[in-house]
Amino acid sequence: MSDARTEAPKVITFPPVIPIGAIVISALLEWLYPLGYIGAFPLPWRSAIGVILIACGVALSASGQLNLKRGGTNVMPWLPSLALVERGVYRWTRNPIYLGGSFIMLGIALLFALDWLLVLFLPAHVILHFGIVVPEETYLEGKFGDAYRSYKVAVPRYLGPV
Repeated sequence: MSDARTEAPKVITFPPVIPIGAIVISALLEWLYPLGYIGAFPLPWRSAIGVILIACGVALSASGQLNLKRGGTNVMPWLPSLALVERGVYRWTRNPIYLGGSFIMLGIALLFALDWLLVLFLPAHVILHFGIVVPEETYLEGKFGDAYRSYKVAVPRYLGPV
């Protein structure tokens, strides 16, 4: 007898913990040891670009969640996937929720002049990639087999060419 938690990806943590942790650590580092590079750019431009990035990130992430719900599957990674969703934003990226989170992080870095968030951006994404995305993909390939492998060939993991 298996429960829902044994039939789900083995992710290292609840995914938002990683970008939120990077934001909190960067704010602390910025307070302790400000670098001042982003703050040197004009506030109106930083604010406008930051707000646009945040809005795009929220829209992308929300669209990904909505498509999962409409596709009849769970959004939370510790619950089993009930269906392979390939429509909507999932036609362009296999990870719109995480990609949206990336845009939000970049927008926050610009909006609040958090140089350290740009420094922590890559390490946070390496952790997200290997601790969340790779286990999810391994799980989905095991669960959906050739259908998921075909999807992987057709749709990029994040952005750009496959």
